[in-house]
Amino acid sequence: IEIGSAYPTEETANSSVVIKGRNLMDGLPKNVTIHADEVREALADPLSMIVDAIKSTLEKTPPELSADIIDHGIMLTGGGALLRGLDLLVAQETGMPVHVAERPLDCVVDGTGKQLEVNMPSEYYKANKAKKK
Repeated sequence: IEIGSAYPTEETANSSVVIKGRNLMDGLPKNVTIHADEVREALADPLSMIVDAIKSTLEKTPPELSADIIDHGIMLTGGGALLRGLDLLVAQETGMPVHVAERPLDCVVDGTGKQLEVNMPSEYYKANKAKKK
C-alpha cells in the first residue's frame, strides 16, 4: 500500500520501493526496486473487476435509491478504500461522485453491530446471558 495506487497521480508518479529478499534462482540475497506503475499494472485486473461489480450494482439499483446515489455519491468502505486513487478511478468509470469513509476499516464492524441490534430483539440477549450462568 506504500506505493500502490489505483489511479496515477503526481504523488505516485515517481514512487518506488526497494524489496529485499532472496533470489530463488541462486539463493543469494538480492534487492529489487519496484515502481508504482508496476504495482498499478498488477492491480489493474482486480480493480477492473471491482469497478465492474460497482457498475453492475448501480444498474440493478431501484430508481429511488439511484436518486440518492446521484445526490450523495458512492461511499467506499473497508480496507480496499485505503488504496490511493481508488476513489478517482471509480468516479471516472461511473461518472458519480465518490467519497472514502472517514474510518473505512471500522465500517464493516460498525454496520454489523447496527444490523445485529436491529434484527435481534433484546430478549435474545437476555436469554443467552441466562443460559451462560
